[in-house]
Amino acid sequence: MSKRILVGDPQREDFKQLVKLNAVVEKSAKDAGLPKLLIELVKIRASQLNGCAFCLDMHARDAVKAGEDPRRLFVLSAWRETDLFSEQERAALELAEAMTTLSQTQDVPDEVYDRATAVFTEEQYIAVAWATAVINTFNRLAVTARKDLP
Repeated sequence: MSKRILVGDPQREDFKQLVKLNAVVEKSAKDAGLPKLLIELVKIRASQLNGCAFCLDMHARDAVKAGEDPRRLFVLSAWRETDLFSEQERAALELAEAMTTLSQTQDVPDEVYDRATAVFTEEQYIAVAWATAVINTFNRLAVTARKDLP
């Protein structure tokens, strides 16, 4: 593969602002009472869908360090087929998938929205949506640049 311009260069001011936004979103999720591991699952699932090896590697390692059971990460792409995920995690994963695949579906279906708002407060729902939006931005920058794994 050819070397590409690092559009997500950590020295760039726009990237620094994205990192700051991510910190704000993570704090909002925590303040809303969402477990860190739920947000990591959202980041990993979106990164799987976007084919972002860099973000998959980083967030899977972060999740394991935070206490995530590797078995759940092994089956995350097939989360619907298992009973390893809580109702909130399932709703967050479904919302993250719907938001990540908007270019194909053009919609977040009402049933996805209804399941998410049935198990999340308004602030939690907003936090999951923002976490999904931010990881999708990071994914797009890393994939475009073909960012190498550390």
